[in-house]
Amino acid sequence: MALITKIREYRARYNLTQDELATRVGVRRETIVNLERGRYNPSLKLAMDIARVFATTVEELFIFSDEVK
Repeated sequence: MALITKIREYRARYNLTQDELATRVGVRRETIVNLERGRYNPSLKLAMDIARVFATTVEELFIFSDEVK
């Protein structure tokens, strides 16, 4: 199962750097990098915190796909 995220797209819309987003949600920048690359599955709390920053839903930001990239 592959994780597809729209975090990079939303960061661009909100003009946030990876570091700024990381600070807002209380994680290291590397966590945001790994999320954007689909290398890390976020906890429910982290997913909700990120969605809150962007005023959207977890389902809009994170998509789990059965297809392998």
